[in-house]
Amino acid sequence: MTEQGLQSGWVVVCDSAKVTPGEGFGIALGDARVGIYRLDDGSLHAIGDICTHEFALLSDGFVDGDQVECPLHAALFDIRTGKCHGPMAFVDVPAYPTREQDGKVLIFV
Repeated sequence: MTEQGLQSGWVVVCDSAKVTPGEGFGIALGDARVGIYRLDDGSLHAIGDICTHEFALLSDGFVDGDQVECPLHAALFDIRTGKCHGPMAFVDVPAYPTREQDGKVLIFV
């Protein structure tokens, strides 16, 4: 079992059509919140959805290229890696392996 209370492995989390470039799509995955993003090149990425500064949902934030900006205090996070680029937040969020298969988005937990 993972820390989220789920079996380890690939988990189907949503239909591919729900994740569009320039928008975050947030989901609950066990006890965790995950934000899913599609970059302009079509690649899918998933990172922790909770800002490490003030606990806002990053999926509600502004997406610019491969970064998402927290909607509360403008902390920046790399959509591909979860790396925090500040300001305000200084702790990274987790990144999850993500793939697309048969019209579904899968995340490895």
